[in-house]
Amino acid sequence: MDADDSRAPKGSLRKFLEHLSGAGKAIGVLTSGGDAQGMNAAVRAVVRMGIYVGAKVYFIYEGYQGMVDGGANIAEADWESVSSILQVGGTIIGSARCQAFRTREGRLKAACNLLQRGITNLCVIGGDGSLTGANLFRKEWSGLLEELARNGQIDKEAVQKYAYLNVVGMVGSIDNDFCGTDMTIGTDSALHRIIEVIDAIMTTAQSHQRTFVLEVMGRHCGYLALVSALACGADWVFLPESPPEQGWEEQMCVKLSENRARKKRLNIIIVAEGAIDTQNKPITSEKIKELVVTQLGYDTRVTILGHVQRGGTPSAFDRILASRMGVEAVIALLEATPDTPACVVSLNGNHAVRLPLMECVQMTQDVQKAMDERRFQDAVRLRGRSFAGNLNTYKRLAIKLPDDQIPKTNCNVAVINVGAPAAGMNAAVRSAVRVGIADGHRMLAIYDGFDGFAKGQIKEIGWTDVGGWTGQGGSILGTKRILPGKYLEEIATQMRTHSINALLIIGGFETCDRIKQSASGTKRRVFIIETMGGYCGYLANMGGLAAGADAAYIFEEPFDIRDLQSNVEHLTEKMKTTIQRGLVLRNESCSENYTTDFIYQLYSEEGKGVFDCRKNVLGHMQQGGAPSPFDRNFGTKISARAMEWITAKLKEARGRGKKFTTDDSVCVLGISKRNVIFQPVAELKQQTDFEHRIPKEQWWLKLRPLMKILAKYKASYDVSDSGQLEHVQPWSV
Repeated sequence: MDADDSRAPKGSLRKFLEHLSGAGKAIGVLTSGGDAQGMNAAVRAVVRMGIYVGAKVYFIYEGYQGMVDGGANIAEADWESVSSILQVGGTIIGSARCQAFRTREGRLKAACNLLQRGITNLCVIGGDGSLTGANLFRKEWSGLLEELARNGQIDKEAVQKYAYLNVVGMVGSIDNDFCGTDMTIGTDSALHRIIEVIDAIMTTAQSHQRTFVLEVMGRHCGYLALVSALACGADWVFLPESPPEQGWEEQMCVKLSENRARKKRLNIIIVAEGAIDTQNKPITSEKIKELVVTQLGYDTRVTILGHVQRGGTPSAFDRILASRMGVEAVIALLEATPDTPACVVSLNGNHAVRLPLMECVQMTQDVQKAMDERRFQDAVRLRGRSFAGNLNTYKRLAIKLPDDQIPKTNCNVAVINVGAPAAGMNAAVRSAVRVGIADGHRMLAIYDGFDGFAKGQIKEIGWTDVGGWTGQGGSILGTKRILPGKYLEEIATQMRTHSINALLIIGGFETCDRIKQSASGTKRRVFIIETMGGYCGYLANMGGLAAGADAAYIFEEPFDIRDLQSNVEHLTEKMKTTIQRGLVLRNESCSENYTTDFIYQLYSEEGKGVFDCRKNVLGHMQQGGAPSPFDRNFGTKISARAMEWITAKLKEARGRGKKFTTDDSVCVLGISKRNVIFQPVAELKQQTDFEHRIPKEQWWLKLRPLMKILAKYKASYDVSDSGQLEHVQPWSV
C-alpha cells in the first residue's frame, strides 16, 4: 500500500493492538505445492509475529494433506519452534500434493480438524493452485460448518463462534510465475543457483571451445531463463512467452559462428523447460543441441539444472522478503473482517501490498490463455512491466546491428568507475557501452577513476570488448577513491581533447556487495560481526534481518552503555532456553568509543558462565567475489536506463543548438518509492549529509523494529510501515 493509503493503521504496534489484538485468535500456517527457498523464513515470521500479537499459531504439516488428516499434523508452535530455520532451504513443515482436499469430503474433514483447535485464520504459502484451493475453502466455510453441525460433529454454538474463515496467501514459487507481485519467495535464490552453475561452466572455456545449452525451470513462465540470460550475457534464450521468430535456427547459428570467428571460446544458450515456437511446439534443449551439432559441428553439451534450482540456502533477499511478507500476513489477518476477500501479500515496486487473491490468480491464468492462443505480445504484457523491461533490455544487449544500420550521432560518451569497487560495476559498464553503441554513439572508457581521467587514460571501447563482463567482480576499468577536486582543470582539458559530450559515472560514496557469515551449529556462543559501510548502517541492518541477528549497532540510531547492557541481558535470557546462538552486527563507524573490541569484551565479561564470544571483522571480503544475479541485473538495467537518458539529452541539445547548462543536465539515477528517477545533483544537496556521506533520511530504518520483534525484544513497531517497508527491488526496474 502507498504511504498515504488511508487503510494503513497508524501508530505503534502496541497502540494498534489495543483495537486489533491477536488475543483469543488462532492462526494456522502451511506450505503447499513445490518447495521454495525462503518458505522457512516466512513460516518463522508468521509464528513469531503471531505470538508477538498474542495469538496462538499452529503448524499444519504436509500442506493440505496434513489439514485433512489432522491429529499430530496440526501442532501448536512456540517461539523456539522456528529457531535457526531462517537459513534452511525448503520447508520444515513439509509440503505435499493432496487429492483429498480437492473434494468436498476432504475439505469437510479439514474444517473439522481446524475447528478442534479454534483455527479460523489461515496463512497459506504456495503457488496459484494452493491459493485457489484456500479461497474455495474460505467460500465453502459456512456451508461446511453447517454440515458438520448436522452430522453432530460440532454444536450450533461453534457454528456461530467460528462463522468466518480468514485467508491470507504468500506466493512461494521459484518460477516467479504469479501475476500481481514483482518477485515470489524463492525466485532470487533459484537465480543464485543458476548463476553459480553458469559461472562454473564458464571456467571450462579456459580449456575448450564449447557450446553449452542450459535448461532451467519454467514450464509456463520464462522469468528464470530471461533474467539468468540477462545476468550472464547469454548468446540466446528461449522463453514460453516470447517464441523466436520464423527462421530462428539460421539466425542463431549465424550468431554462434560469428562468436567463434571473434575467438570467443564459449557460447551459452539458455532454455526454459516450457519453451515453445510460434506454433506452440516445444523447443527442447536436446533439439537445440542437435541443431548446433548438425549445422555447425560444434562440441555442444546439455545441462539440465532440475531441482538443484530449489536447493541450497535462501538468499538474503529471499529471507528479508519472506520475513516482511510473513509479518504483513499476520497483520492482514488481524485486520480482516467477514467482508474482507482473501488476499495475497505481494511486492509492488518497493512496497509490500495486499491484493485480492483471485484477481491475481485470474491474471496468472490469463497469461497461459494468451500463450495457448498464440497472443504472445499479450502474454509478455500480462507478465508485467518488469518482465517486458527485462526482455527488451536483453534484446538490445545480445545482438549488435550491422554498423550500416546504426545512424551515427557523432557524440562521444565516456564511462568511468569511481569510489570503492562493487560487484555489478562491470555489468553496468557492459550495458552502458552496448546501449551507447546501439544508439550510435562512440563510447570511451576511462581507466583508474578521476586520477586516470586527469592523466588521459582514455580509449575507445567496442561491443566485443565488454563481452563476458557481467559475471566478473570488482572493476575492470579500475577505480580509485580520489575525488576530482584537485584535477578539475586537467579533467576539463581531457574532455576537450577527446570531445566528450556526456559522462556516465558509476560509483558512489561507498558501496559494498554482500555479507557472509555462518554461526549455526555452535552452542551458547555469541558472534560479534563488524560490517563495512562507513557511516551507513544499511549492511549491518539488512544483514542482521537476513541472518536473524539479535542486535545491529548503526550510526543512524545512537546507542549508549544502557542499550548494550540491555542487549547482553536479552542474550543471557535467550541462552537459558533452547536457543543457544547469538548474533550481533556492528557497522564499522557506528560509534567512536563503542568499538568492536569494546563490545566484544563487554559481552565476553557479562556473559561469563552463560555464553562465550567470538568476533569477526568482515572487511573487504564484502567487496569481493562474483556479483549476485541481483547486482548483475540491477547494474545492467540501471545503466541501460542511464544511457537512454544521455541519448535523449544529446538529441535535445543537438536539435536546439544548446550546450548542457541546466541543473537537470547532471543527475543521479536511482530508485525512490516505486519509481526509477533521474534526480538533479543540485536537489540532492539538500537531502545529503556530506560530512558522513549518507542520505539525511534512510528508508531502511523502518525495518529496524521488525528485526527486534523477530528476535523477541519488547519493541514497538509502526504498523503503518508494515505495508510499505521499502526494499529496493531491481528486478522491477
